[in-house]
Amino acid sequence: MQPSRDISRLIEIMAALRQPETGCPWDVEQTFETIAPYTIEEAYEVADAIHRGDPVDLCEELGDLLLQVVYHAQMASEEGSFAFPDVVETVTRKMIRRHPHVFGDAEARNAGMVKGLWEQIKAEEKRERSERRIAAGLDPDKTPGLLDGVTSALPALMEAEKLQKQAAKVGFDWGEPGPVIAKIREELDELEVEIAAGRGDATPEMEDELGDVLFAVANLARHLTLEPEKALAGTNRKFRRRFAAIEEAARAAGRTLDEMSLEEMEGEWQAAKARERAAE
Repeated sequence: MQPSRDISRLIEIMAALRQPETGCPWDVEQTFETIAPYTIEEAYEVADAIHRGDPVDLCEELGDLLLQVVYHAQMASEEGSFAFPDVVETVTRKMIRRHPHVFGDAEARNAGMVKGLWEQIKAEEKRERSERRIAAGLDPDKTPGLLDGVTSALPALMEAEKLQKQAAKVGFDWGEPGPVIAKIREELDELEVEIAAGRGDATPEMEDELGDVLFAVANLARHLTLEPEKALAGTNRKFRRRFAAIEEAARAAGRTLDEMSLEEMEGEWQAAKARERAAE
């Protein structure tokens, strides 16, 4: 079998890998549940290639992500639920329907009008989805709560941000950053109390209070119109750079990190920090 630019070849490859008698033993054993973590991982690797501005890696990572879609569709086809063409038809129908200002007669002169159309059409789709579930003998969707549209499969920090945005739509929100900062301090105080009570051992109460701190920090990011996930990712990259500078300093001195004191490592960290600021 040869590689191809045609999506049908990828579907054929996936079907061959899943053949019980002649396919790959590992692929044959997989289920939706076991493949789901890989799907999430591949999406993050796409985002990483974008952040690094690497089009070569981006092309490859998008292929890996597409493979995940084909993988899930193949497993669904095997159980008679749907197949890859159904996935394509569903998303093309959705995109055409949600853009009547492009593919129909609706008018949307700005992004705000587009968002209004989008929300209206999504509500109609939700009602129709319930009808299809009933017709298929499945339980209809329960009356949706305001937060039900936020999937719990998101990274927790991103989920917190989206939950808060939804609650803010009905006024459950502070109007400015000041009270949020006060809330962070309050949550930190409560965490400090639990740390003292735990005497060095991790406790469920400490975990609960730490979660409250992170939730409040995510709320502050939203009030500052910043993305907490993006902000933390930037800090992670900064940490990588500065720690790599510590490692390089150790190698240059013919030493290992284990041979360096905390004070020496902190000194190299501050030096790396100073170099970065001087280069800005």
